[in-house]
Amino acid sequence: MFGSFIGAFRPSMVALGGRAWRIPWRLSKTRKANVRKRLREVDSVIDTLVASGVECKQLDLVKVLPREPEMLPKDKYTTFSRTAKNHRKGVHKVPHFTKRPIPRTTPTGF
Repeated sequence: MFGSFIGAFRPSMVALGGRAWRIPWRLSKTRKANVRKRLREVDSVIDTLVASGVECKQLDLVKVLPREPEMLPKDKYTTFSRTAKNHRKGVHKVPHFTKRPIPRTTPTGF
């Protein structure tokens, strides 16, 4: 009746929410480059705000965060997760990770 499914209508395990085959296991080179580019763009916005003389509490908190070249690859491409096996989760597994601020620092010890 259903036969073999190919393409976009492939079923996957219900326990994984049907998303198991859509999320790649690791980030590709181009997706990593896009992550680095977004981090650099955020750094440039922070620099512009600091240069303009605007002062606010949130900007003071953001100024102490590491910049993109100072970050370890572990912090660029993964994020802290309480439920993951090693407490790290690939940034591409976070829903809407391109639109959401990913923390640049992790809890101490992780």
